[in-house]
Amino acid sequence: MSALALPEATFSRTVLGSGPGLLLAHGAGSSIAGTYGPILDGLAARHTVVGIDYPGSGDTPRSTTPLELDDLADQLVAAGVAEGLETFALSGYSLGGLVAMRAAARHPERVTALVLSATFPHHDNRGSLSVPIWRKLAESGDREPLAQFLTMMALGADALEAMPAEQLQQAVAFTAASAADGTPEHVELIPRADVRGDLPHIEAPTLVISTTQDWLTSTRQHRQIADTIPGAKLVEIATGHLPMVERPVEWEQLITEFLGSHGV
Repeated sequence: MSALALPEATFSRTVLGSGPGLLLAHGAGSSIAGTYGPILDGLAARHTVVGIDYPGSGDTPRSTTPLELDDLADQLVAAGVAEGLETFALSGYSLGGLVAMRAAARHPERVTALVLSATFPHHDNRGSLSVPIWRKLAESGDREPLAQFLTMMALGADALEAMPAEQLQQAVAFTAASAADGTPEHVELIPRADVRGDLPHIEAPTLVISTTQDWLTSTRQHRQIADTIPGAKLVEIATGHLPMVERPVEWEQLITEFLGSHGV
């Protein structure tokens, strides 16, 4: 069916539920469980959910070569096809948003809808400042400063400042324990990933979920995506970069209501 040949689906994957297909693409340094875990059951209540773990996440071995956006996008689609899905919606978070956008551009005949959360179309000046720090901390092997940096950058101001000291330390410890081994490779891809040329050609109904307290991606970039994909809709959620932590119920509802409104 796809105009482009698909590779063998080799990444580890999560498969849940029944109904219309919904493929999930997670964020850098995370996994399907880490990104979508709090809402997986809710998504699977209405959909056949298939999510892939990038190299160095979940049970997928680390890559010995730099990651490429096209490869991640094709692996996402190949996983859905391997599970018997001919068409499907895509949900991408952060770096996974670029994976989903590239998949929608490369395999438009398969994609029924697109939901993009806390993502970006290209590496901007904010990223030029934050991503090198993220990568150096990940490559150092010392997970505590990596976790401190990510906790500071990823949580919105409301959630971060509401935490008592003990809870804040627990959040840092959890982040350190859950960081993917492949984080350096994921983060290395970010400055090279650019989907601006794909956006005008995306045909699927698209929802852009803008995280309004986000310090890793900006509302300016969220609007850029929504303004460039034909017919895209933008909605806001008052969180930092982690809607699955700060407002999981609202995040899930935004995704499922949009998909439902398009018969997916």
